[in-house]
Amino acid sequence: MSRTLFIDSTPDIDRVWKQVHGPGDIAIAVNMGPVDEGDIPGKVAGYETVINDATYFNEATLKHCSGLKHIVFLGTGAASFVDLAAAQRLGIKVSTIGGYGDTTVAEHAMGLVFAAARHIATMHGIVRSGGWRPMQGMELKGKTLGVVGLGGIGREMARIAQGVGLKVIAFNRSAVVGTAVPLMPIDELLARSDIVSLHLALNDATRGFLDRARLRKTKPGVIIVNTARAGVVDEPALVDLLHSGHIGHYATDVFAKEPVSADEPLLRLENVTLTAHAGYNTPEASMTMYRRAIDLAAAGP
Repeated sequence: MSRTLFIDSTPDIDRVWKQVHGPGDIAIAVNMGPVDEGDIPGKVAGYETVINDATYFNEATLKHCSGLKHIVFLGTGAASFVDLAAAQRLGIKVSTIGGYGDTTVAEHAMGLVFAAARHIATMHGIVRSGGWRPMQGMELKGKTLGVVGLGGIGREMARIAQGVGLKVIAFNRSAVVGTAVPLMPIDELLARSDIVSLHLALNDATRGFLDRARLRKTKPGVIIVNTARAGVVDEPALVDLLHSGHIGHYATDVFAKEPVSADEPLLRLENVTLTAHAGYNTPEASMTMYRRAIDLAAAGP
């Protein structure tokens, strides 16, 4: 049986992890993160399997992890944290965990819709600092929400949004059958939607999917919500269109670099709502994810 390391747990994770990892499970060493890039090979030495929450394994790092055979990524977006092509070349298997938090992430996305539509975070900051500015918002009932990516999370987002009274339309890159909402080409969806919610996996085909040309096809004043991955949006184009006001508000849970660096352009904008990649983070979803991670680690590379 391979030795396993959870390389970058946190106090929040650890509280739930201890409820899931039982005496009948394989032994898993737990290191509290974050882990600096230069320290990764030393931490991984002697372990064949690593459970990874948010540590960056680039090609150079992977090459220095000579005994590593298996990375179990906590979530679906491993491409944001692991050089998958390099891992494949080096014979390192990368496992991901999907479907564990479809409802949890969709609820967070819907929360961002409310926050953006009613300027909740902006007014919160103003009131907390001693100011007072009642801001006019958008009533959601009867507005159109475009769901981009109709996987498990996207379908949950559509269900929740319909309950709020939003008209839901959707785009999916591959053919789907039996959908409860109308499907249409991406350009038509962007032109019709008052709110666009992104639920695409990040890969070579979706990187920069919402490029400058597509972003310009959105309705003036559109709200864009991103609980997928930062890389599906062309950020320089996004920032330009937020400055101009063509995009009315961007509410995101995901960033190109996490934790966010001080030079992140979104930090200098007012018409944004930002959360710390926490869409998946409820005890209900986390327990399911950690259980699957333990089982994947036990199965081996």
